[in-house]
Amino acid sequence: MTTTSTVLLLSGPNLNLLGERDPAVYGTATLADHVATAEAAAVSAGLELEHLQSNHEGVIVDAIHAARGRCVAIIINPAALTHYAWSLHDALDAFDGPVVELHISNPKEREPWRHLSVVEPVADRTIAGFGGDGYRLAVEAVAELLESPQARGDGR
Repeated sequence: MTTTSTVLLLSGPNLNLLGERDPAVYGTATLADHVATAEAAAVSAGLELEHLQSNHEGVIVDAIHAARGRCVAIIINPAALTHYAWSLHDALDAFDGPVVELHISNPKEREPWRHLSVVEPVADRTIAGFGGDGYRLAVEAVAELLESPQARGDGR
């Protein structure tokens, strides 16, 4: 059983370029700006936030494994890994707390190849298309799921 109130926020490939990369889609806020938004929301909810960004799938899988028994929930913006990284699916499925999938844009309103999410089947909630506000919404979703385990949607 987890004794901390730490939520792990994971950011996938190229999110380190937020604020510079395709601002028409992702806005001008940096990843640091979004993490600060999530941290403020976590403090308001009585949670601690730990953040990791990596451009490497295996590093993110290792972080998910290390969160088992240590973190109460995971928020993940898998970026391009959303669409093909079955290793993330499997690692998140083995995590025993709530998982919230997060996207700044709405992948289902973009190119057809972005419509598939291999994370969605193992996520309790998906927050997509709310821009930077999605980071606050994702933390709020985690807080709701932690308060009401029956609110989890996947039956994991």
